[in-house]
Amino acid sequence: MFMTHLECSLTGERYDSDRPQNLSRVGKPLLARYDLAAVKRALTADILAARYSGMSKWRELLPLPLGAELISLGEPETPLVALDATGRRHGARAPLVKDEGRLPTGSFKARGLGVAVSMARHFGVTRIAMPTNGNAGAALAAYGARAGIETIVICPAETPAINITETAAYGAKVYVADGQIDECGALVGKGAAEGRWFDFSTLKEPYRIEGKKVMGLELAEQLGWQLPDAIFYPTGGGTGLIGMWKAFDELEAIGLIGPERPRMFAIQAEGCAPIVRAFEAGEEFATRWDGAATMATGIRVPRAVGDFLILRAVRDSGGSAIAVPEAMIGEAVRDAAHDDGFLLCPEGGAVLAGWRIALDRGLIGKQERVLLFNCANGNKYPLVDTSRRINLAEVEAGAL
Repeated sequence: MFMTHLECSLTGERYDSDRPQNLSRVGKPLLARYDLAAVKRALTADILAARYSGMSKWRELLPLPLGAELISLGEPETPLVALDATGRRHGARAPLVKDEGRLPTGSFKARGLGVAVSMARHFGVTRIAMPTNGNAGAALAAYGARAGIETIVICPAETPAINITETAAYGAKVYVADGQIDECGALVGKGAAEGRWFDFSTLKEPYRIEGKKVMGLELAEQLGWQLPDAIFYPTGGGTGLIGMWKAFDELEAIGLIGPERPRMFAIQAEGCAPIVRAFEAGEEFATRWDGAATMATGIRVPRAVGDFLILRAVRDSGGSAIAVPEAMIGEAVRDAAHDDGFLLCPEGGAVLAGWRIALDRGLIGKQERVLLFNCANGNKYPLVDTSRRINLAEVEAGAL
């Protein structure tokens, strides 16, 4: 095992990694730390190239102790897909999309919850709970079922019905509550404090981020150990953005990449943009966004516990935080489907819209290599029906 300890992301205080942990004493996320000198001796580009793809390929940079099983549903290496027609439409180099919708349960939540549930089973946790706007609940329920752990999921009332029924289909106990996801999170926290379950809320346990960072490890290898100029990421809780930023530091420490970093762009919807507001105001922490509303439910997060980590990554990279209008989200989903045959999820549509805004503002160059994240399969979301019904007589009369 290469993990040495946990560390408070704000104060640097050390914590033991041999038992379940939630937040630090100051209420901030804990980060897993590794003996990177030992990892460097054990892991090379050639060794990685000889391994099968999947999360276990990166086991030296994952927290599981030797002999502990990684709960898996067959996570593949997700592809990078060039949106060629989209690039031509804007006179720019085709943006690459990393399509996380190919993962089990159809979203990027699979990686993080796979590792977190694996660690929970290693520690003997038998009952876990989380709030969710949709895809995280389904991933938790699926991996919990695989691990034999009871799962409880509390969803805001505006959670898409498909996510609720999918989560329940895996055997989770699902409850739909009034309010936003942070208010559902307060219910989960109350139950955890009463000893009814272990709190699996975003960044309130330290291991989901370790699974999510595999996105960054994977894309670095896919691009020949040369990171893109910019990464656009749909940002609610921001676990993946924080995880990738951590992954890049670890890859540099073990000698697989240099010090160059992509500019990180945190993309939010205008109807829920606490990170954008804090970024523009120069604040270290983000205040709660009241009245959150957007079709991109995965980024409808009024308050993120890792807000300062998101803002640090964006600022340290020379990136930006962008709020996109609601209409542009739907337009981007439609355009990518019509132009490139790629059905983005709404959060992916927000990311494509953010790329368009960044081009217009001159925040990125038209020939820069840009990576966009599509975080879920577009078929999991309600789609606009533009078909029309006809009868056979109309067909025979040449109506088509």
